Amino acid sequence: MTSSDNNPAVMASDAALSPEQQQRLDGLLSGLNTLSEELAGQPEALLTLLRQLEHLHRSIQDGAFRGSLPADRNRLFSLLQEMEKSGGWPYIPRLQLRTFMDLLQQGRPDQEHPLAA
Repeated sequence: MTSSDNNPAVMASDAALSPEQQQRLDGLLSGLNTLSEELAGQPEALLTLLRQLEHLHRSIQDGAFRGSLPADRNRLFSLLQEMEKSGGWPYIPRLQLRTFMDLLQQGRPDQEHPLAA
């Protein structure tokens, strides 16, 4: 089973990983899924797992991901469009992401946009 078997939104983003990276990720996800199944019926243990996954998510989001975002407004907008097409940003509903993208497009020519390069 691969990560994209359970989540269609992941399929579009899988192409960004090399086959080796995808295989490593699939193995890690499979291990986490197995652990969660072993913890079934243990809500405190599952809560610990979820908290640690949330911590990892925030660490990646605030570190490597944020540092990798394009500084150029057009490239950032393209990335946001791709994110919207492939299921949005984790924990940001699609409607909010769409609204953010619309606001980027509405930049007024007489004002410097904060994301302008």
